[in-house]
Amino acid sequence: MTASLGRRVAAEAVGTAALVAVVVGSGIQATGLSRDVGVQLLANSLATVFGLGVLITLLGPVSGAHFNPVVSLAAYLTGRRTGGGLTLRELTAYIPVQIVGAVGGAVLADAMFAQPLVKWSSHDRFAAHLWLGEVVATAGLVLLIFGLNRTGRMHHAPVAVASFIGAAYWFTSSTSFANPAVTIGRAFTDTFAGIAPGSVAPFIAAQLAGAAVGLGLLVVLFGRSAPAETEAVVPHGESALAAPSAH
Repeated sequence: MTASLGRRVAAEAVGTAALVAVVVGSGIQATGLSRDVGVQLLANSLATVFGLGVLITLLGPVSGAHFNPVVSLAAYLTGRRTGGGLTLRELTAYIPVQIVGAVGGAVLADAMFAQPLVKWSSHDRFAAHLWLGEVVATAGLVLLIFGLNRTGRMHHAPVAVASFIGAAYWFTSSTSFANPAVTIGRAFTDTFAGIAPGSVAPFIAAQLAGAAVGLGLLVVLFGRSAPAETEAVVPHGESALAAPSAH
């Protein structure tokens, strides 16, 4: 039986909060254990890969495990042509709770490590090459999620999406935020994974541009529609809404 909208919204809030708690918490832990930035990034990326894979596996059957506004938006846009995906009502319910969950996850991570609960990040990420990295990371994420859908390989999503995010930590200049909600949440913590508030808007603009590029590549590589289009990544119940997130 398909989960009610209330349960799906709760799953999106909890999942996004847990994802950000993993990203921020592992960053704090890594900086406490090593002064080597490479080791810190390795620890942060590994924790994110494992955490994301678990969250997609656990909550995918409930909400589709988006945890990411650009994924939800892409699910809505693709579903408009096929009758599947998210409805406008579901989209407007998912996005606010993803953002609130992301902020809550950052606060939770800070609390677990005795950091100030809310302290704006001083980690400036305002640079054109970082924005390009976000375009690439988000385009790849959207293409992967909806490409899996088009080829009927949704069951690979937990491993494939988590693996892509882990790789993108290292091959993109921005370390692959690829998620507006997570970007906003990470502005609330002045720790390793933080992003200065002044850097948030350009990152989100780049992520939206990347989502558009990803959907364009989807059409080029797989065509405009397919029978499996209603199932964007992890099915929940009898109908599948979309796909998992990014960090």
